[in-house]
Amino acid sequence: MKVEATSLPGVIIVSPKRWSDHRGYFVEVFNQKTLSDFGIDMSVVQENQSFSTTAGTVRGLHFQTPPHPQAKLIRVLSGRIFDVAIDIRAGSPTYRKWVAVELTALGGEQLFIPAGFAHGFCTLEPNTEVSYLVDAVYTPQCDRAILWNDPDLGIAWPDIAGALVSEKDEQAPRLAAIPPPFL
Repeated sequence: MKVEATSLPGVIIVSPKRWSDHRGYFVEVFNQKTLSDFGIDMSVVQENQSFSTTAGTVRGLHFQTPPHPQAKLIRVLSGRIFDVAIDIRAGSPTYRKWVAVELTALGGEQLFIPAGFAHGFCTLEPNTEVSYLVDAVYTPQCDRAILWNDPDLGIAWPDIAGALVSEKDEQAPRLAAIPPPFL
């Protein structure tokens, strides 16, 4: 397994090793001990999956507030995404900074996003499926969103971003309009 730091401390690209032969490939996509050896302590309690039919579909920017924040390990099952993590921990030296990584089913890359970060993505191909392993169950009263194209964040979304967005995500507040969820 290859682990690579991003410009945001704690947000990590994980690339599991694939064993290929004439039949295809085999990959161990999650191993709690191996990830722990790399400093990623995550006990998976839930797996979520999304399917987006349209390229340019945006999902996010989502997070859960304390006392039920979520860390996420994101991977693409089919297609490609432009995956974004934003530090929303007030007082952090990287507060309001974002990082984006292209994740592909073909490459098998994964993105680990710790609690205290908002997450969103844009599909780059039609019929894209994404898996999210999380370390806390979905808790509706802690579920929050930030406007995906908040101009204050300046995320450099792909040109196709916004082809399809949920009403919830389209009406989410800007980060400056919400009380700091993480101090």
